[in-house]
Amino acid sequence: MIDKERLFGSLMRLGEIGRTASGGVTRLALSDLDRQGVELISDLMVEAGLVVRMDEAGNLIGRREGRIAHAPAVLTGSHSDTVQEGGRFDGALGILGAIEAVRCMNEAGIVTDHPIEIYAYRDEEGCRFAASYSGSRIVTGRFEPARLTKADAEGVTVADALTALGLDPAQVARAARSPDTVKAHVELHIEQGCVLERMGAPVGVVTGICASARGRITLTGEAMHAGTTPMSMRRDPMAAAAVVIQMIEAEANRTGTTVATVGTLRTFPGGVNVIPRQVEFSLDCRDLSETVRDGVLERIAARMDEICAQRDIDVHMEIYSRGIGKLCSPEVQAAIRRSCDRAGVKSIVLPSGAGHDSGSFYDFCPMGMIFVRSRDGISHNPAEWSSPEDCAAGAEVLYHTLLELAGTHGARPRTAAPADEFTNS
Repeated sequence: MIDKERLFGSLMRLGEIGRTASGGVTRLALSDLDRQGVELISDLMVEAGLVVRMDEAGNLIGRREGRIAHAPAVLTGSHSDTVQEGGRFDGALGILGAIEAVRCMNEAGIVTDHPIEIYAYRDEEGCRFAASYSGSRIVTGRFEPARLTKADAEGVTVADALTALGLDPAQVARAARSPDTVKAHVELHIEQGCVLERMGAPVGVVTGICASARGRITLTGEAMHAGTTPMSMRRDPMAAAAVVIQMIEAEANRTGTTVATVGTLRTFPGGVNVIPRQVEFSLDCRDLSETVRDGVLERIAARMDEICAQRDIDVHMEIYSRGIGKLCSPEVQAAIRRSCDRAGVKSIVLPSGAGHDSGSFYDFCPMGMIFVRSRDGISHNPAEWSSPEDCAAGAEVLYHTLLELAGTHGARPRTAAPADEFTNS
């Protein structure tokens, strides 16, 4: 049912907006390039027969009316912005795949009980404005007014950027929806990892978004001359850090579900011929279960104390953020699995280690995610790639999932959308 060429052509068209010399794509949130991307998405929504509007936060919404007046809507979509030098598929597939799915419904003359709304959320990546708001968080009522004052590298605030787009920053909170207007939320997204590829599955049914914790570990010893201090007389925090980092890897491996990463490391004073006085490194630890993740962190702390005590090294671990696990609803997961069967698509179940717009909906309405295979697991990179066949497979699974969640009743006349709520733009 999905037109593979039409879908992939739309992905490539959107990917030309913000394309850089490296072949990557840069459309930072609420920038002029992001505006151009949203304008193309709006045109595609109109071509697909949707009624289009923009909410007070700048989220673009395309609505397909249902048979039952005022029934809660099934929401789908993803984000329009990219990271610096990102790829063509992150976020874009969730929007354009949803547009293709509802276009196929219209071509088949299918009417659903519930309306379907496709969102192009603004500012999911958070790359332009430090700690800036995410469009999907505002939709679910999690807007923090202070974030409007956050500025980018040029001093442009979120409020400034919204004003430049013709939006009133004072009205942003009005984009929040009442839970009784939403039946479910389902998002199509590239995996951004290598699990599906290694398992030979084009599509994945997401079980939830992992609970992340981030921290900083500081090991303190004694700075001394690298040439004149015997090995037996050293208090070397870098040597201790090497053992600790290997231990972190081993503790994460023990659970079979946890991932832990040391992504940054600094030594002080940092001389090539000086035993460091201090070493500081980051820790990122994630698991779908907060209990499992916190258990790993506790074991890391205990074993690190033992390692450092043996080496006469002082240790301090600060966990400065602890996220929560955001489970996909069993009902939506089941609908996605049945849709994979209907589409004849091989799938596996897996958690999402990365955050997504769907996470904003975990306690707002039943939510779920469909992953599409990423070549070599690469994302946030110009080499990000999902094949036309896999993109179409994911969109077809989304098509069947939306039909199940919204309820189908064959070819019947649609109820017109209330004129004061939606207008084509």
